[in-house]
Amino acid sequence: MTAEGFLEGRRLQMARGVLLQCIMGGYPPARFYGSDDGDLALNADPRQIHRLPWSETPRALAICDADELSGESSRLSTRGQLKQVIARYAALGLAPVVATELEFFVFAANDDPAQPFRPPVGLDGRREEGYSAFSVSSNNGLRPFFKEVYEGMAALGLPRDTFMHEMGVSQFEINLLHGDPLLLADQTFLFKHLLKEVALKHGLIVVCMAKPLAHTPGSSMHIHQSLVEMGNGRNVFSDDAGQPTAMFRHFIGGLQAGLADFTALFAPNVNSYQRLCHPYASPNNACWSHDNRAAGLRIPASSPVARRVENRLPGADANPYLAIAASLAAGLHGIENELEPTAVIQGEFEVPDNLSLPCTLHAALERLKRSQLARELFGNEFIEGYIASKTMELTSFFDEITPWERRVLAAQA
Repeated sequence: MTAEGFLEGRRLQMARGVLLQCIMGGYPPARFYGSDDGDLALNADPRQIHRLPWSETPRALAICDADELSGESSRLSTRGQLKQVIARYAALGLAPVVATELEFFVFAANDDPAQPFRPPVGLDGRREEGYSAFSVSSNNGLRPFFKEVYEGMAALGLPRDTFMHEMGVSQFEINLLHGDPLLLADQTFLFKHLLKEVALKHGLIVVCMAKPLAHTPGSSMHIHQSLVEMGNGRNVFSDDAGQPTAMFRHFIGGLQAGLADFTALFAPNVNSYQRLCHPYASPNNACWSHDNRAAGLRIPASSPVARRVENRLPGADANPYLAIAASLAAGLHGIENELEPTAVIQGEFEVPDNLSLPCTLHAALERLKRSQLARELFGNEFIEGYIASKTMELTSFFDEITPWERRVLAAQA
């Protein structure tokens, strides 16, 4: 849209079906988004209009809500779903506080998807070999790229907590500052967009796949969550003596009740399960534990005022609006129904069958399809449409024969 049209308040409309467009570009049958495929209105959030600092031609980006022409939020909108979950907490006098930790890889340009990704050539003329986890000098070879990333974050108003090299080859992590869930979802989205655009300017690619490299840790998007009383900001997960509250337990109980049903929302792609089924620091379970990274629900070491629950299931490929909405909705379900969690687990443990999670996209979609809880929290329209879109993607994946199959199975009798 032209700047003049935007400033005049001209309404931007879009077909409802676009919200269910799959990643290959196609659409499920029209019955999933209304047989007439009528328009939605895209209404810009005035707090999320940004001049794009990396664009040579002056451009701006506006994050919009997808609303029905009658005014209510579209049930197919993941941002709208998150806003509805936040409103349900507000009705109880509670405000969720969220922080995301996003991991990503920086690779050399790759124009052949049949070839593995490779680290870029650094300022020393060499490619990283994987010895730089948490090193203070690990991003020196990418200094011009990260310099522009930091400048872009400042221009977009994205405050960062910590930035570090992660365990993988040319893998990095950013921790965004905790705050309002909708704001954090917007910031996570903007940061991923910024990363990819700035990388292209530098002849690089940023990859937010959950598992882009074999034999290497995958990329997560851990979600830290706490609840505070509206008005005074008191963390309701801790009592006056600094001890965990019943609401804290119920929140964990809700997450345990919802994690398996919602796995397809946290792990939305075929590749997501490459990360989860090689669970090095990528736990595919609904166990909870204190400061144990093998548990899907980790309680980080903290003071009582900062007591929180870390959901370690989502990958970097998850939709931040949907992943945060699903995590908070599950916790709210636990609070409203006073669900008690299982016994806390510490040290090395075996995952009980009732706390294991689906380990393929097909299994996760089948679980979501049977979930009455998902339909209660997100509505039939959204769940049916989401499953239809993701089933198209899964079918497309099965339409291709992988190099592994040709390499290993061709010689079999």
